[in-house]
Amino acid sequence: MSSLIELGPLQLVVATLLVVAAGVISLVLRLGIGRRLAVAAVRTVIQLGLLGLILERVFALRHPVVIVGILVLMTIFAAREAASRTTKGYRGIMLDAWLAMAVSCFAVGGVVTQMVVGVEPWYEPQYVIPLIGMILGNSLTGIALGLDRFLDHLSTRHAEIELRLAYGASRREALAAPLQDAVRTGMVPIINAMAAAGIVSLPGMMTGQILAGAPPLQAVAYQIVVMFMIAAAVALGAMLVVVLAGRHFMGPDATLRLDRLTSRSR
Repeated sequence: MSSLIELGPLQLVVATLLVVAAGVISLVLRLGIGRRLAVAAVRTVIQLGLLGLILERVFALRHPVVIVGILVLMTIFAAREAASRTTKGYRGIMLDAWLAMAVSCFAVGGVVTQMVVGVEPWYEPQYVIPLIGMILGNSLTGIALGLDRFLDHLSTRHAEIELRLAYGASRREALAAPLQDAVRTGMVPIINAMAAAGIVSLPGMMTGQILAGAPPLQAVAYQIVVMFMIAAAVALGAMLVVVLAGRHFMGPDATLRLDRLTSRSR
């Protein structure tokens, strides 16, 4: 197998021209996304550049306290991003998003890194940080979609929930439909990705390993593990964040507390 082809400044400039071309198309068609695209591109370069510099030092240091600290910071930033993507909010949404993110991330990530991959030592940053990062990135989307759907369900279909409560339904029974709807919504992206994998698209982990010179079947094995762990983390995270959110809107006397729901612009 050939080794990974190194990319230099010239190659990055050529890649940048592709984003510039997309921006020009936006201007010509008056799509109104040119500014957002430019900001996103700049953030990508800065954030990934800083990450590369940090990871070089972390990989060299290989200290468990540093690794755990980085993972905790990653979950905090991921939770903040997930909570900010909802059109409605409530007091404590950031904490709920973080708890759901942390539990799903570390539970699923722990099983994958320790029992499936068998990372030695358990904090080996070359494996732990990328795998946890992939879980967080995809859980972020699933949790945000699920939470947004749940809050929207409470807002637009609160009469149905109140009717169930009036007929004697418990808090759990009254919130069963919004919970199911929210988790289904959160699972849509990963289910679509799994259905298209290998036929429509070559997923990221598989592509990266093939580019790095790994045997295709080994790359496929890693990609299967990654997609299954993402599906489990998204399902667990979406369900947990909805359960945590539901506690804020159901009083001890089984009454719906929509006064705690706030609207906000994205």
